[in-house]
Amino acid sequence: MKLYSWNVNGLRAASAKPTFWPWFKTTSADLIAFQETKARPEQLESTLTEPNGYQSFFSWPTIKKGYSGVVVYSRTNPLNVVRELPDEYFAKEGRLLHLEMDKFHFLNIYFPNGQSSEDRLDYKMGYFESFLSYAQYLRKTKPVVVCGDFNIAHREIDLAHPDMFREVSGFLDHERAFLTLMIKKGYIDAFRHLNGDLEAQYTWWSYRAGERARNDGWRIDYFFVSAELEPMLTRAWHEPHVTGSDHCPIGIELNL
Repeated sequence: MKLYSWNVNGLRAASAKPTFWPWFKTTSADLIAFQETKARPEQLESTLTEPNGYQSFFSWPTIKKGYSGVVVYSRTNPLNVVRELPDEYFAKEGRLLHLEMDKFHFLNIYFPNGQSSEDRLDYKMGYFESFLSYAQYLRKTKPVVVCGDFNIAHREIDLAHPDMFREVSGFLDHERAFLTLMIKKGYIDAFRHLNGDLEAQYTWWSYRAGERARNDGWRIDYFFVSAELEPMLTRAWHEPHVTGSDHCPIGIELNL
């Protein structure tokens, strides 16, 4: 199976870019997960709600229009679909889609950004705790695949200028410690597991002039798979050449 994840930073805006549909139609993906869609299904053309060969599943916020939102396009019918975490406090912003597939649970998540205030940073960390509890619960029945924009660079190698951002949300010690905890709990960072400590491997770049061209970026988009899937994980990659968003698509392949 080939799986993709991409924070499109507005699905309508991204799909209007000349790179979007050629990329979408040539992915040959079984599952495509987008984050930060910023749209409900009724706001979209049928090409985005019923793309050829795929079923679509959306989650959108109940508290604010034009904000957050995720979608998964699947070639096969999932056994079950869950929108949002079980904890109601974290179930209002359209950040999660859980598709139960035949052989694994698939979670597409747009994790909160903590840069605007201390309250949002606290919300972000609470969301991570709630998510991990949910993932561990699901893992009792079958393996788990988690993808999305985590809004955290895990290690110094995961951003271009680590010394400049040690006091900035996205690279705070306790945020990074959460990803370390995930790994200790048995979740594998697919890209690092298969590609090692390759440098300058980023998935997000500021829109400030020249930052993408200079590759002054952050790796904040991930696929994590629970350890049971490690023997099936055959490939993990980034596609920084694909434009249309301030993030780039990332992918994995699982030999199931």
